[in-house]
Amino acid sequence: MTATLAALVLLPAVGAAVLLVSGRRADRVAGPLAIAVTGVAVALAALVAAGRPSVSMPFLGIVDGGDLRLVVDGLSAVLVVLVAGIALLVTVFAVADLPGDAARARFFGLLLLFVAAMLATVTAATLPALLLAWEVMGATSYALIGFRWDQPGKLAAGTRAFVTTRAGDLGLYVAAGAALAATGSLVLADLGAAAGGWADVAAAGVLVAALGKSAQLPFSAWLSAAMQGPSPVSALLHSATMVAAGGYLLLRMQPLLAATGWAATAAAWAGALTALVLGAVAVAQSDLKQLLAASTAAQVGFVVLGAGVGATAGGTAQLVGHAAVKAGLFVAAGAWLSALGTKQLAGLRGAARRYPGIGAAATVAALALAGVPPLSLWATKDEVLAGVQGTALTVVGFAAAVVSAVYAGKILAVVLARPTGEEVLDEEEPGTRQVPLRTRTVAGVLAVFAAGLGVLALPTVTDALKTVLDAEDEPSPGLGDLLLSGALAVAVLTLTVLGSRARPAVGRALERSPVAAWAGLGHLLSPRPALAVARVLAALDDRGIDRVVRAAGSAARQVARLAARADDGGIDRAVTAVAAGTRRVAAASARTDAGLVDGAVRATARAFGRAGDAARRPQTGLLHQYYAQTTAGLGFLLVLLLVVRR
Repeated sequence: MTATLAALVLLPAVGAAVLLVSGRRADRVAGPLAIAVTGVAVALAALVAAGRPSVSMPFLGIVDGGDLRLVVDGLSAVLVVLVAGIALLVTVFAVADLPGDAARARFFGLLLLFVAAMLATVTAATLPALLLAWEVMGATSYALIGFRWDQPGKLAAGTRAFVTTRAGDLGLYVAAGAALAATGSLVLADLGAAAGGWADVAAAGVLVAALGKSAQLPFSAWLSAAMQGPSPVSALLHSATMVAAGGYLLLRMQPLLAATGWAATAAAWAGALTALVLGAVAVAQSDLKQLLAASTAAQVGFVVLGAGVGATAGGTAQLVGHAAVKAGLFVAAGAWLSALGTKQLAGLRGAARRYPGIGAAATVAALALAGVPPLSLWATKDEVLAGVQGTALTVVGFAAAVVSAVYAGKILAVVLARPTGEEVLDEEEPGTRQVPLRTRTVAGVLAVFAAGLGVLALPTVTDALKTVLDAEDEPSPGLGDLLLSGALAVAVLTLTVLGSRARPAVGRALERSPVAAWAGLGHLLSPRPALAVARVLAALDDRGIDRVVRAAGSAARQVARLAARADDGGIDRAVTAVAAGTRRVAAASARTDAGLVDGAVRATARAFGRAGDAARRPQTGLLHQYYAQTTAGLGFLLVLLLVVRR
């Protein structure tokens, strides 16, 4: 089973590498290969979700949790199946939607790499593994959004999305440093045990990274730019992958948020306010993809709210339900864009009637988005809101749920309207493009899931999900709460559809309001202030710091030259003179030693030698000679005595 988990991540990565290296030569086989790889990934995801394996590869052996470790627990078991399943359906849609002359090998290579990164993200058990997957996901999202880089604005849109999310991603590095300082470990599960100030730093880093990735306030505007990407990219990016990643991370790190207290409150309010404000932004849009993008941030806001209030099961259910709903709506938007050449709501009037297959699927998804029972997001929103405590947060959460019905109703009011006389009603009529069967099939499957996940409203299903997630103690909505929210959604949706037809001027006024421009969030996080600061810093650097550095360098060179001269002219000469003098003293000492000391020693030795020779001569061994010598000696002593006495 360990090999199965490794294959789940490596198979899409290897497929991506093959396609990206092959280039245009692999365009013909790129689509079928991508479908095959994602199809196998679905099977592998089901296996690992059931088996719950883990796999580890050494990376930073000097610290606990420094390995690249992937683990499947209850939360990641749900997410791997979700990611793989949505990836398969979106890949099938992409094969049908991409133009024939597109660089398919590059597109599907990037798509598979993106999927591999997301699968690694939701199974990462250590910060090094999470950071690696997180970075690859961000880089490939930039490449996918700017896929048509040769068209004006596409690359800039990818850059804006990348820079904004990348700024938030720095929080993960801060969290990693705080985790190491607080616990000495880089294991994600250990972060909840951090204490003191380091826990606050880690929670802040995780919160910023998650809000940036999921386009929550104040980072939401990058999602608008991301709509420049191809429709399959939008369908994948906004449903179960990158935008969902931030919400997933907060659900994973919920114990850390709860341990600090303030971080959980901040997450709850960020999610609730995003759901409300971005919901209002969605209502004011005249572009279908922009409406869906704003509603994505709003719906993921409920996931973030769930993480903040400790409703892990509700947040996970919302993540799953939203993935099916939003993927289906983006598939429909992409299909209509390819068929009709527009994504403006004014040009999509009656689109669901003109294309009944895709229209029926989009209608079901929009009803689910509104929270109409018994569809998926009706139950999941209430599961999140059941955990909310506090009057103000409850009011904001319910208001955001009501706004969901408004922007969903705006979609339905347009696409279900009767076409004008100028519009073609039959797909077979010349001048219109048919929606491919594969696209209709994908949309239909997603619509079935969007509707079928309404079973989450059943207590037995909810309890089973809580058991999988180890969240048995979390509250659930009562029957009265479900009925009230369902009735409210139906009422608001009906009023919105009728009001859009009876008073279209209200909608047009909203579309001209500042809210339509994403509530000014693009200016709030615009790169222009940063660029201005950068220019000032560059001028300060060139005119101030650089001059000081160059002057210091010049002064240092002058000092070095003077030191070199002093060294060559003084120190070196003194050393040389001392050495020469030492050599001369040594030579004189050598001569004195050889000529005097050695000569005196040798002369003394010769004298002693001669004395010895002289002393040996009387020693002849003849007795008469010894007597003669004795007589001579005694005579000498007698003479000496006589002389001394006188």
